[in-house]
Amino acid sequence: MPLHKYPPKIWDALKLKQGIYTRLPKHYLQSLEQKEPTPVHWRPLGVQYRANPKTGKKERVQDIPVPMYYPPESQNGLWGGEGWITGFRYANNDKMSNRLRKTWKPQLFKRELYSEILDHKFTITVTASTLDLIDAAYGFDFYILKTPKEDLNSKLGMDLKRAMLLRLARKNSELYPSDPVKREQVYEKYKQFEIPEEEAEWLGLSLEEAVEKQRQLEHKEPEPLFKVYVDQLVEELQIQKLSEPHLIEK
Repeated sequence: MPLHKYPPKIWDALKLKQGIYTRLPKHYLQSLEQKEPTPVHWRPLGVQYRANPKTGKKERVQDIPVPMYYPPESQNGLWGGEGWITGFRYANNDKMSNRLRKTWKPQLFKRELYSEILDHKFTITVTASTLDLIDAAYGFDFYILKTPKEDLNSKLGMDLKRAMLLRLARKNSELYPSDPVKREQVYEKYKQFEIPEEEAEWLGLSLEEAVEKQRQLEHKEPEPLFKVYVDQLVEELQIQKLSEPHLIEK
């Protein structure tokens, strides 16, 4: 078995400390830090011990999170933090029988959601939990803007958030072009979420997309050689002209 200088688990973290990765914006690098999402399928008790309601004796609490798997399809919808849960069940509900592996999947719906900021309707795959969260946030736009990245857990959701924040930062007339009053009302309604355009452009980009964006920003078109030689010749002619004596005719 080959030995590595550094454990494979920290390769991704070390990669960010060299090359073009070090030139990425600091606010984007900070957004890559892994954070624990808000529990959806379980509720942490937050204590190590609690009293048994029957005996009154102190018992140890097993506060263990439920492991979840997020399939690639979840990135193209808004699942509200839900995912696949893998476990076991008893055959015929008989505890004396063998255990069978089972996967619990959330129920998915196709719903049409409207964004005030983008003035567009989107047909998105959602769960019942997502619809409840949208209602709790008082609107689709508020849900997308208020929910952090780790709770959205969706590439589509982060793309929508970036588009909304760019629209708020630029404040152009593309939104409701025939109704300036409505446009100002929308900008004022979501003013609390406004961030600089330089930050909004990087929000929600994957690491590959961010690296490609940085490459495009640093890319410079090569200057043709004939232009370099022409500029050099013009400069030499000017120097030569200044060095020659100037004769004044009488």
